[in-house]
Amino acid sequence: MSLFKTRVTEYLGIEYPIIGGAMGYVSLSDFTAAVSDAGGLGLLPATTYTDMEELRQEIRKVRSLTDKPFGINIGLLARQPGRVEQEMEVAIEERVPVVETAARSPEPFIPYVERLKKAGIKVMHKCATVRHALSAERYGAEVVTIVGFEAGGRPSADEVTTMILIPRAVDLLKIPVIAGGGIGDARGFVAARALGAEGVVIGTRFMATHEIVVHPRVQELLIQAKETDTMLAQRPTRGPLRVLRNPHAEKVVEMENKGASLEELLPLYSGQRARRVCETGEGLDEAFISCGEVVGLIHNVVSVKELIDEIVTGARAIYEGLKPD
Repeated sequence: MSLFKTRVTEYLGIEYPIIGGAMGYVSLSDFTAAVSDAGGLGLLPATTYTDMEELRQEIRKVRSLTDKPFGINIGLLARQPGRVEQEMEVAIEERVPVVETAARSPEPFIPYVERLKKAGIKVMHKCATVRHALSAERYGAEVVTIVGFEAGGRPSADEVTTMILIPRAVDLLKIPVIAGGGIGDARGFVAARALGAEGVVIGTRFMATHEIVVHPRVQELLIQAKETDTMLAQRPTRGPLRVLRNPHAEKVVEMENKGASLEELLPLYSGQRARRVCETGEGLDEAFISCGEVVGLIHNVVSVKELIDEIVTGARAIYEGLKPD
């Protein structure tokens, strides 16, 4: 295999092993299609949509914007009864090329694996620990994505970094591994490949692109932020959330440390706050803004294609420079 041709690109039918991370409320159809059109794999976050017809129409919109493979991400945990089943049915009915499930343990994924494969849908699972990746392989996933502790959103409570997780997983798994957490440029891509990953997933860096639903005021915050400007909230839930440090996050963590009840905290945890901020740019200090430590490497807003092209061109240059004389 070459730098860009891996088991991941072969299985998914894509040009470059670069996955656009599914980010609720922001990585919608325009973004998903743009990642796929640029040679990667865009993933639509199913959890964003309030009803199944809305999800169905968004899938059809992606298909109208690109003829390249794309997928949807379906979260398996903490969902309304029957919601996962409904999303799976839409995926099957719409013949979505790829379904990525996401959870700590992939056990809820078991009932759907064969149904998806029978429908000709490629099956991936995303998690944050080696033990859950091994379970995903055992349950039938063909590719597994593992995100390290640097990642935005929900890293593992085990607090293990990408640099350790990926080689550990590669040593133990037979299926290909996609690396996430701390990756946002050509250097991160080449590093992940050197660790044995056969692809990368990028989230935070894509938040500063033109096609994503992130208000320019939020994007400016990301550009100004340093790698030390993230923090972890929601630790008491055993599902920590890495977010940009702001007054809201600091207030929530202070309440958590003082033993506030879940009933008190739930209104402050609400994803609708983040959605409003990303869509309108208002209330920047009143919501979580999920992002990873790689935020310190964001210096500008570019198109999705420009970013992917930069990664590909830069990775080739690094690779050539590493070859022995």
